[in-house]
Amino acid sequence: MTKALDNTTHFRCDIADGVATISLDRPERKNPLTFDSYAELRDWFRDLHYSNDVHAVVFASNGGNFSSGGDVHDIIGPLTKMSMKELLAFTRMTGDLVKAIINCGKPVIAAIDGICVGAGAIIAMASDMRIATPEAKTAFLFTRVGLAGCDMGACAILPRIIGQSRAAELLYTGRSMSAEEGERWGFYNRLASSGDLLTEAQALAARIVAGPNFGHMMTKTMLVQEWSMSIEQAIEAEAQAQAICMQTADFERAFNAFVAKEKPMFEGN
Repeated sequence: MTKALDNTTHFRCDIADGVATISLDRPERKNPLTFDSYAELRDWFRDLHYSNDVHAVVFASNGGNFSSGGDVHDIIGPLTKMSMKELLAFTRMTGDLVKAIINCGKPVIAAIDGICVGAGAIIAMASDMRIATPEAKTAFLFTRVGLAGCDMGACAILPRIIGQSRAAELLYTGRSMSAEEGERWGFYNRLASSGDLLTEAQALAARIVAGPNFGHMMTKTMLVQEWSMSIEQAIEAEAQAQAICMQTADFERAFNAFVAKEKPMFEGN
């Protein structure tokens, strides 16, 4: 599976020590998305769910920018000439990318430098954690091109991260959220210099990979599934999830290491 995950055409992918570092690869255009890169990323994250070799993902910036969103010439122009059926197929496909990121079973860390707008901001939003540089500018631009702010799950997910009124302001106005605002509002976990951004993101990914990866998969699953549960349902679901994790060898490894006063060496099973 790792060889297949490495074999990408429309974005960069490097895999080492259980961490996949991916990035869009058009730095001269601030890394816009195209129909092809949307589709390949969607399929890549779907396949990731079945990989036993990749346990965390860093979605990195490239050339000082994260992503300028949908390419004006390759996507926006053609969309103005499509039928309603074709448009719906496109918007469902972009939403499928978000669903694939959310359901891939692996923690995803976005490392954001410079421009992070439109669909690029959505990818950052869909990630589990976000580290940014002070130069990061994140904007949900959809209303500025005559569309609604409710794109690719933004009206459902963004308020859960930064709150309803803050999300409403960004989605209505399309203005940029500064790095300082993003950290203060909880969109960014923390800020790092441009020179340290990728190192910090990969270090966080490595720390996660060193843990119980089956447990991480279950954690991500429950973080998503509990959005639509009552407290009573969530408590029962977590009881079942934790009971499953208690049957793993990693749970026994942790106990044995504690007794021996050693650091546990998790193997993901």
